Amino acid sequence: MSNNEGKFTVRNLDLYYSDFHALKGINIDIADKEVLSLIGPSGCGKSTFIRVLNRMNDLIEGCTITGTVLLDGEDIYKAKDASELRSRVGMVFQKPNPFPMSIWENIAYGPKMAGLRDRKKLNELVESSLHKAAIWDEVKDRLKKSALSLSGGQQQRLCIARAIAMEPEVILMDEPTSALDPIATKKIEELVETLKNDYSIVIVTHSMNQAARISDKTAFFLLGEILEFGPTARIFQNPERKETSDYITGRFG
Repeated sequence: MSNNEGKFTVRNLDLYYSDFHALKGINIDIADKEVLSLIGPSGCGKSTFIRVLNRMNDLIEGCTITGTVLLDGEDIYKAKDASELRSRVGMVFQKPNPFPMSIWENIAYGPKMAGLRDRKKLNELVESSLHKAAIWDEVKDRLKKSALSLSGGQQQRLCIARAIAMEPEVILMDEPTSALDPIATKKIEELVETLKNDYSIVIVTHSMNQAARISDKTAFFLLGEILEFGPTARIFQNPERKETSDYITGRFG
């Protein structure tokens, strides 16, 4: 059963890259311990939006943001140190990006940077994070081996474990299975189903089947706007907007 208390509250969000108006009047509530899928054609603002939620757009020159983004009622653009925010709001990218170091070091790196030095606690955190990412059994005998020796699907679960090690409240996933084969994709989807018991998850996906399978809510983006948002079953079975219906049924996009 989902806990529907709000985690993120976004109001009147506009984002510009110099003169380009990339996000327009975004209003959305992201619930705690639910999976939200963001769907829509390429270039419609989905990835830009999830980067708003952990301030990754701060790194882009000429980016201007107006409106309000609250995490647990606190404005992340006023009250939060960006690095602290990113420990609460983890990110998993489209292409697995393990660090060129051992599997153990990949998971321990963030906590060590945050000041954790106790080897026993680090070992426990590495093991629990790998367990939660459903990859412990596959890597427990080779923690000292390079993370780059893992398969693509294993690397992506390692990256999820690396995010989990920072003990976040929210995990953002930007097309996390687009570079993976169907078997690895299925493992990631099953993992998302499990992780939502402990985290809010926002996932960008181009797969309508994936969105329908794993998400509680869906937001349909088009040209920088959210055209429709609601329970996934309703969005897919009874969309209110013709554009949503056309996109879901493959008439465009």
